[in-house]
Amino acid sequence: MSDKSYVSLEQRLCLVCGAAFETGAILLDQRLRASLERHTTTGWGLCADDQKRFDDGFVALVECDPRRSGSMAGATRVKPEHAYRTGRLAHLRRTVFTQLFHVPIEDVQACVFVEPGVIDRLESMAAPAVDG
Repeated sequence: MSDKSYVSLEQRLCLVCGAAFETGAILLDQRLRASLERHTTTGWGLCADDQKRFDDGFVALVECDPRRSGSMAGATRVKPEHAYRTGRLAHLRRTVFTQLFHVPIEDVQACVFVEPGVIDRLESMAAPAVDG
C-alpha cells in the first residue's frame, strides 16, 4: 500500500535555524492523484521562535562554513539552500547590527550568513557580567 495521497501538509524550513515547521496549509493535487507525501516542503520561512525575535527587532547571524557552502562561481552571496550551517547563531538588534557592520540591511531581511569567527569576535566585545 502506498503512503502517497492527494493531500499533503505544507512545511517550510526555517531560514535561521534550519528546522522544518508546519505552516497550517493543506496542499491538494489538482488531479486528485496520489502523488504527495504526508508533508511537503515548499520553501523557506521563519519558525515561531525566530519570527518572534525578528518581530522584536533582531537580526540573526547564522555562522556558515564557506569551504563547505556551495555557491555559484562569482557569486558574492550564499543562498540559503547552499549554506552549510555550523549550528552557531547570534541575534543582534537591527540598530546594533548596522552600527557594528556599517552595512545597510533591509527591514524584511531576517538573517545574514557570517563566516566562522564573527560570532566569537562579537562575544569577545561584549562586556563581562558583573557579580554583586
